[in-house]
Amino acid sequence: MDLVSLQGWLDNASFAVLFLTMLVYWGGAAFPGVPYLASLGTAGMAIANLMIAALLSARWIEAGYFPLSNLYESLFFIAWGVTTMHLVAEQMSRSRLVGAFTAPVAMGITAFAALSLPAQMQASEPLVPALKSNWLMMHVSVMLLSYAALMVGAVLAIAFLIVTRGQSVELRGSSVGTGGFRDSRYRLRRTNELGVETPQPALQYLADGTGATTILAAPPQTAQPLPLSPQRLNLADTLDNISYRMIGLGFPLLTIGIIAGAVWANEAWGSYWSWDPKETWALITWLVFAAYLHARITKGWQGRRPAILAASGFLVVWICYLGVNLLGKGLHSYGWFF
Repeated sequence: MDLVSLQGWLDNASFAVLFLTMLVYWGGAAFPGVPYLASLGTAGMAIANLMIAALLSARWIEAGYFPLSNLYESLFFIAWGVTTMHLVAEQMSRSRLVGAFTAPVAMGITAFAALSLPAQMQASEPLVPALKSNWLMMHVSVMLLSYAALMVGAVLAIAFLIVTRGQSVELRGSSVGTGGFRDSRYRLRRTNELGVETPQPALQYLADGTGATTILAAPPQTAQPLPLSPQRLNLADTLDNISYRMIGLGFPLLTIGIIAGAVWANEAWGSYWSWDPKETWALITWLVFAAYLHARITKGWQGRRPAILAASGFLVVWICYLGVNLLGKGLHSYGWFF
């Protein structure tokens, strides 16, 4: 089997493995009592990670350059990054339910790359002159790894919002604990639409002057959603914590990638910053997740408010990575280049 045939087999096989792994994780979430499903899910993600790594390695050997020159290669690199970050998150959280949310992301990326892109976009081609630089590996690989980490963190924030839907939840305790858990226990706090904690209704008492006391009825209450079960609270706490850690990992990578890109741009174009659409959206992405980390670290936000901000970052990352190439041209458009 030549390298081209091997690549065609590996991309389809990695999609199939990730699809089955997604079903395994969903089955484990629906039927937690079934043994071995959690371990099978972890094994499936690890196998898919190795298969994608083998695909990229074969591509590297065949083309003679680091495989990050077109959309097909960058999609598989992001899929590899997502599976890697998933394994890191799963190890930190000790929870196999993380895969129920991250496996569909990795599967969708590989499906788009392997099944949707035409053959001419999947074929390797010689690098254009602007990409013949050692900065290709440094800048692009770090940027794509940051996208992968931020995607995982954002999708876990979306999962947190799904788990706590209908509840105004704020988690109390340190964001960084030992072994993936918080230092102090979290608690559920009900808040109204303005974020103000709602007190429990008190009974009203009326004295009639004779020493007797009449108990008046408590004021009517509006219907409140049922409180979360301890299992869902524990899952919400885990998702919130691991989302914060993944974004905390992806943000420095994004910062390093932007700085490396600025240095490369100065070498290639004579300017560190050109307000190219890709550069602009990279800055917007940086600002969104900087605001999230600022809210968590400085303001002490935890729970739904920062999760909404992180969830919006999932869309921003995809606009920065793919939407800019679809909606407009710029200095970074080299035939669907990353």
